[in-house]
Amino acid sequence: MPPSARPFPRFIADASQDSDPTGRWAERLTTHFSEACGTLSGDAGSELDTSTLRWFPERGWGGRVYVPVTGRAKEASIPADAPEGSDPVLVEFYGWVSFARAEGDEPDDFTAKAEFTDVTAEDSPEWEIDLSDDVIGPWRSEAGRGGDVTLVWGLPMVRGAVAATAELDGDVVDQCPVRDGRFTLVAVDAVRGFDDSDVYMTVKLWDRRLAQVASEGLYDEAE
Repeated sequence: MPPSARPFPRFIADASQDSDPTGRWAERLTTHFSEACGTLSGDAGSELDTSTLRWFPERGWGGRVYVPVTGRAKEASIPADAPEGSDPVLVEFYGWVSFARAEGDEPDDFTAKAEFTDVTAEDSPEWEIDLSDDVIGPWRSEAGRGGDVTLVWGLPMVRGAVAATAELDGDVVDQCPVRDGRFTLVAVDAVRGFDDSDVYMTVKLWDRRLAQVASEGLYDEAE
């Protein structure tokens, strides 16, 4: 085949290797994520309720493993940046815990990142996928071209989804199974320099017959 005019990187991340965190391992990850959320509790109006944590399949990239997670606040509150007159809401914290793990070695060099939102799935019945994402690194190509390596995790809001894909303008650049109603993708997003405008990721869900059941972009049309 001839060289590609748009050499987007494909399948750059390791597939998920572990099951959901349990026991002391879950406690260790919870500690790191709770610390990251602690700096946000003032703006969020409440602390994280660790009993509500939901871990997503881990993915490895760039020598690190990323374990996405979401959880709810302990109490309904009005976030500091909410419009005047807003009603109290049970905000959702979301983010990830990351660590380095050489082959056969214990995990070390832990870091965690957290954010919160008062826009949740139960208040958004039009959503097909409840998505969260975060840029975890750059991708650089020639002549100033490049993009953002992006961690994406989500919950299908439709029935029948068994697999998820990340696409750039119709090209599949990552895929994974939907496990216990959750999935995690790692792919390049916001690719610049190959076309007149940037190319953004679309996440799609597929059923057992490989029929598409949902599609969601990381950015709405206004952005």
